[in-house]
Amino acid sequence: MSENFDQSMVTAVSEEYNASEIQVLEGLEAVRKRPGMYIGSTSSSGLHHLVYEIVDNSIDEALAGYCTEITVTINADGTITVVDNGRGIPVDVQAQTGRPALEVVFTVLHAGGKFGGGGYKVSGGLHGVGASVVNALSEWLTVQVHKDGKIHEMKFSRGHITQEMTIVGTTDHTGTTVTFKPDPEMFEDTVYSYDVLHTRMREEAFLNAGLKIKTVDAREGQEQSDEMCYEGGIREFVTYLNKSKDALHDKVIYMSGLKGDSFAEIALQYNDGYQENIISFANNVHTPEGGMHETGFKAALTRVLNNYGIKAGIIKGDDKVSGEDCREGLTAVISVKLTDAQFEGQTKAKLGNSEMRTLVDNVVSDKLDQFLEENPAVARAILDKAMMANRAREAARKARESIRRKSALGGAAMPDKLRDCNENNPELTEIYIVEGDSAGGSATDGRDSRFQAILPLWGKMLNVEKVRADKIYGNDKLQPVIVALGAGLGEDFDINKLRYHKVIIMADADVDGSHIRTLLLTFFFRYMQPLIKEGYVYAAVPPLYKLTRGKTTRVAFSDEERDRVSSEMRGDNANAKIDISRFKGLGEMDPHELWETTMDPERRTLKRITLEDAQRADETFSVLMGEKVEPRKEFIERKAKYAVNLDF
Repeated sequence: MSENFDQSMVTAVSEEYNASEIQVLEGLEAVRKRPGMYIGSTSSSGLHHLVYEIVDNSIDEALAGYCTEITVTINADGTITVVDNGRGIPVDVQAQTGRPALEVVFTVLHAGGKFGGGGYKVSGGLHGVGASVVNALSEWLTVQVHKDGKIHEMKFSRGHITQEMTIVGTTDHTGTTVTFKPDPEMFEDTVYSYDVLHTRMREEAFLNAGLKIKTVDAREGQEQSDEMCYEGGIREFVTYLNKSKDALHDKVIYMSGLKGDSFAEIALQYNDGYQENIISFANNVHTPEGGMHETGFKAALTRVLNNYGIKAGIIKGDDKVSGEDCREGLTAVISVKLTDAQFEGQTKAKLGNSEMRTLVDNVVSDKLDQFLEENPAVARAILDKAMMANRAREAARKARESIRRKSALGGAAMPDKLRDCNENNPELTEIYIVEGDSAGGSATDGRDSRFQAILPLWGKMLNVEKVRADKIYGNDKLQPVIVALGAGLGEDFDINKLRYHKVIIMADADVDGSHIRTLLLTFFFRYMQPLIKEGYVYAAVPPLYKLTRGKTTRVAFSDEERDRVSSEMRGDNANAKIDISRFKGLGEMDPHELWETTMDPERRTLKRITLEDAQRADETFSVLMGEKVEPRKEFIERKAKYAVNLDF
């Protein structure tokens, strides 16, 4: 098994990339009718997915050995441009249609160089819908291909051609440039997040060692850029993921292997924390639900550590460590590349190829066993941690049983501070988790008790990043939340037992409030993840300002809205006096104000928390509240001018 990725695996394909490599499978009509089928959703995630589809085509060129640089730009007008220096999309006539291949790629669904086996051996954009779907969902799209000394250009609007392929100049290099404007008729919001795009592009740079990816934000007042190139590939990815944690061993453990056309590489490092962080990819596509490659990794890791522990006398008798014990404090990246990837679902969340389970299992079995034999001190540190986790897991089990017994009687075991609602149907109820007793009192008096429950939090909440699970059960700050929600915790969590289908975090719009929200989100993310995944968690958005003119009172949620509302309230009388006061906190509002501004379903603003939000909060929390100074300093320097937007 080769230690390094054999590039010949992906370059042993047709050197000539032309129209004969493009195959047409079906038409494009359905995309605008059912966009969610092709990009997952028409929310922010779907909007960003458009960029990933175009970038995937450039990545495929990199995998095939032809592209070394990709630049993704959010233009000044909010449109997107993706530039690569690959071979350029074919421009000659495609035999099946009699049309230029460039036109076919952008106007016909399932047209691409990935189906016949000649254009690409390994491909991330396996469904082949990329360019045409982006075109169909864009108000306009322009593509320029630098090829054979000429610049070929085509223009489209909502999938229809507005300019036939035209030669618009000469060139001394090859590559493809795509610029598009997402269609506001299709998307709830068309404003791109630089951070979201940058995070995804950084992933791609880690996964493709040596590929240079640049991200640029050219919008006025938001100008920034980052250039990423990681010669160490996924080794550097693991180092990056662990940067705010203390590593248990200095060297990242790297393993790789090749079988036929399939390649697997794994990098891992343990830290002194208690959470596992396994990120897996297949053909550069993130597989958040895992799949066969993760299954093979977990099985081999557990088996190898137990076998070594018994052989070295660290594990005695029947004290075997479980898979969960073996993964405590583990950060690992698994990346596999294969010619016929079978993803479950259009969004490619899970890999189904059983042969990848075998390949990854074999690689880890051989290489990790060898590493442990050669590094006994590291092996001892890992096994000691797993044994400690095993003992803590038993303590957690006993604490869990105690929680089960206490909550078995439902309402009788509810927390003292919970002010429950009258409705029993979870689909119709909501719970406000409120920072502080005073705000809790106002919320209790101002709520609609038919369907709104209130649970005040007080004192400093536990930082779940820094304790094992057994310390969470019975914690006096978290136990009321666990019991009130009624769905359990960790491996026992059962979404069907959830007592409220809206879990609303209500905290002040200041640093302390943001801290409370982040702590709660981190707790939900680590121990009640389905709560977020199923869309049950929200953040209330309290107003920042109260504006009064005479008997008229209005509120504003931002500085910009404050200025606009103030102008509206003055009307024609430019000298009219407007009293503007800033809300000091939720506890400062009387029950009526709190109901009108933050709790009335007809008028309030709620932000639904997504898994991305929670993961970002978790990462942010690890950096800001961790022991290491450098990552915190770097984060603050990078985010200083955006500090006002850091709240979730």
